[in-house]
Amino acid sequence: MTEQVTVKKKSKREANAEKQRRFRERQREAGKKLVRGYVSPQAMQCYDEIRDKTGWSDSEVLSNALRVLFAAYKCGQIKLLNEWLKDHNR
Repeated sequence: MTEQVTVKKKSKREANAEKQRRFRERQREAGKKLVRGYVSPQAMQCYDEIRDKTGWSDSEVLSNALRVLFAAYKCGQIKLLNEWLKDHNR
């Protein structure tokens, strides 16, 4: 009985690993790069520009981006932030 359970778990793990591999391949084919999640080439340019201008690490970029987003949310300025991003082709 334990052999059947082991085989079922193994095949489930293999199926999950195969799904993840296919997902990563589709993201790469779409031109996206993995940076704490898959981002478009345009988003990658913005990310690189932020890192170049600030000298921040990956963690600092993420942390500060969340702070800006949260501050805009708390001040009711999400619409303003989105409009600025659209106006500047971001």
